[in-house]
Order: sequence, then structure tokens, then C-alpha cells
Amino acid sequence: MNKKVILFALWILLLLAQLLLAQVVNAQDGFTQEDRERLVRLETTLKVFMEQVDKRFEQIDKRFEQVDKRFEQMMTFLWILTAIFTTLVAVVIGFAYWDRRTIIKRAKEETIEQLEREGKLKDLIDALRELAREDSRLAEILRHYRLL
Repeated sequence: MNKKVILFALWILLLLAQLLLAQVVNAQDGFTQEDRERLVRLETTLKVFMEQVDKRFEQIDKRFEQVDKRFEQMMTFLWILTAIFTTLVAVVIGFAYWDRRTIIKRAKEETIEQLEREGKLKDLIDALRELAREDSRLAEILRHYRLL
């Protein structure tokens, strides 16, 4: 029985060696049909892979375009905010300047009126007017300054 097993094993090894030898001889002759089929499958797989990569890059490009558009919108919004802020600051400064000038002008007028009505200056002008009735030279001076 041992001999039969050994003979059977040798016979299987011989068959395997013969198959391997046939493949080596065929490989040296050129491409086998199996090699050609394998290349076709590889080419198909590569083509599908390239299409998927192209689609992915297109999606990435679209995403970058969306981000660029959004960034441009934000920059436009910031320019609008800057313009509004600048306008408001200019208006507030202009209003403060106008208001200050108006208040100062009105305060001067009120102060002069009050001094003329109630102050010692009023009394002095009245005294000079009475004296101008008798002195023509003084009357002329007061007329020149529109006090008579």
C-alpha cells in the first residue's frame, strides 16, 4: 500500500510538472488567451477608475466654485457694511459740527442782547446818548457806530 501511495503521489507530481512546463512554454511563446483577457479586464477597470476620478474632480471643482462665490458674497457684504459705517460716521460728525456752530452763534446773540438790556453797557450807552444831545461831536461818533 505504501508503494501505491508513493506511486500515486509521483504520478500527480508528474502531471503538475507537465502542466507547469506547458504554461512556461506557452508564456515564452507570447500572450496567452488568459493574458489577453486579463489585460482587457485591467483596461476596463482602469477606464472605470479614471471615470470615477474625473467625476470626483468635477465635484471638487464645483465645490470650490461654490466656496469662491460665497467668499465673494461675503466680501461684497463687508464692503457694503464699511460704506454704511463710513456714511454714518460722516453724518454724525457733520451734525455735531453744525449743532455746535448753531449753539455758539445763538449763545453769542443771547449774551449780547442780555448785556444790552440789563448790563452796565446799556447804562453807559444811555449816558452817552444823553450827553450826545448836547455834544455834536459825540453824537457823530455814536451814529458812526450805530449806537444812536
